[in-house]
Amino acid sequence: MTTEERPGAPARVRVTVTQAVVADQELVDAMARLVPQLSSSAPAPSADELEAIVASPATTLFVASDEAGTIVGSLTLAVFRVPTGVRAWIEDVVVDTAARSTGAGTALVRAAVEVATAEGARTVDLTSRPHREAANRLYQRLGFEQRTTNVYRYAAEA
Repeated sequence: MTTEERPGAPARVRVTVTQAVVADQELVDAMARLVPQLSSSAPAPSADELEAIVASPATTLFVASDEAGTIVGSLTLAVFRVPTGVRAWIEDVVVDTAARSTGAGTALVRAAVEVATAEGARTVDLTSRPHREAANRLYQRLGFEQRTTNVYRYAAEA
């Protein structure tokens, strides 16, 4: 569990990050609220889909909660072994619009990096769309460096 106070924010603003271990109704409702803020095209995961994420040994779903215990953000960390080593990817980082600038994003990313390095990853990768300016500033402030690479995507037909 990580608790983060945002420098410059009122001292009373505290965010706690934990690893989700069960896909209860609180988590389902939180993801129904958060996912549309991340993607206009992806549906929120069902309880069964969240249970698969939580149960998978390759993924860790982190949630950030405010002082009242309300889930205000989430992040998924994928850690997996390939022939060249252990890889770690951060995916689907989202903080509720009403909770931005509280330190939730920072706390989520720091918790994920801590777990990834403990599991043997030498690097942690993520992608972020250029128009997500605040997120990109956050990642750079936390030590992530933009890479020069070609990212390819194959879209399977539904």
